[in-house]
Amino acid sequence: MNLYSQAGVNLSLAQDFKSQIPAIVSPSLRAEVIGNIGGFGGLFSAVFPHLRHPVLVSSIDGVGTKLIVGQMANRFEGLGEDLVNHCVNDIASLGADPLFFLDYIGCGKLDSSIFLKILQGMVKACKNAGCALLGGETAQMPGIYKEKDFDLVGAIVGVVDKENIIDGRTIRPGDIIVGLPSSGLHTNGYSLVRKLLFEQNSFDIWDIPEGFNRPLAEELLAIHRCYLQEIKLLRGLLPIKGIAHITGGGLLENLHRILPDHVDAQIHINSWPIPPLFQFLVKLGSIPREESYTVFNMGIGLCLIIAPEHQAQCLKNVDGYLIGQIVPGNRKVHLK
Repeated sequence: MNLYSQAGVNLSLAQDFKSQIPAIVSPSLRAEVIGNIGGFGGLFSAVFPHLRHPVLVSSIDGVGTKLIVGQMANRFEGLGEDLVNHCVNDIASLGADPLFFLDYIGCGKLDSSIFLKILQGMVKACKNAGCALLGGETAQMPGIYKEKDFDLVGAIVGVVDKENIIDGRTIRPGDIIVGLPSSGLHTNGYSLVRKLLFEQNSFDIWDIPEGFNRPLAEELLAIHRCYLQEIKLLRGLLPIKGIAHITGGGLLENLHRILPDHVDAQIHINSWPIPPLFQFLVKLGSIPREESYTVFNMGIGLCLIIAPEHQAQCLKNVDGYLIGQIVPGNRKVHLK
């Protein structure tokens, strides 16, 4: 054993892990990818003949403490999909199509069996989104992370024609808000969930609470839904004035981000069915209404703001609910 291994960093294991990556990643690659995966940088040919004024859109995010729930359940396959889908949704909310994605895994001790499952999930989600997994970094950092701890972060780059950027600037009083259902918690609220379930109430990760038809592990690890196809479909059918991806901060803080100065958003909280998981958590923790709609998505993962005359066409083509409207104001979000 060499000195670096004695210090907690296994270079030979890391090299073996990295040698498997090109074959795993290859299904996600696009024609614009140049060169081989594994170099000092990923190469992507930035030629967009179908766009008049291409604008690159980027975002970076993680999956938070959902990682801990994955460790508790020994389920890692969906975490890579969560990461990619979260990032894809963020840039799709501006009207962008994803081009390429990069990941970062920081860990105390490399466990290639876990990270290969995560990588396979990222490749699956990238392929579904038409996004190349262009590169990444896996860093062993004992002393920063405990032996079994790891973090997972992703960065994405997409492109949109400047004239088609969806930024909320045309939102007016009278417009309506359509909410698309979430698949669960997505990637937010897990610190509170873990405190409520496993610290204060001693649930086991494989318990099936009353009223549920599957274990907590499956409820909590439901994959973050990707909305790219619904957004692309609607972009071709009707003008979308604003899109809010409902992540950390819930409906209250994320809708606020796309409102122009002269309007408020009113959300009618009885206008969609609140999934049992959220009802259970709110009741279990006696969480105040305002806080529950800030910490959790409460069953709505994406909001679309459109003119009222497009309501029927929108709801005919996507699975959603009319959940509110835009009124005069000063960039506030109200629960009604």
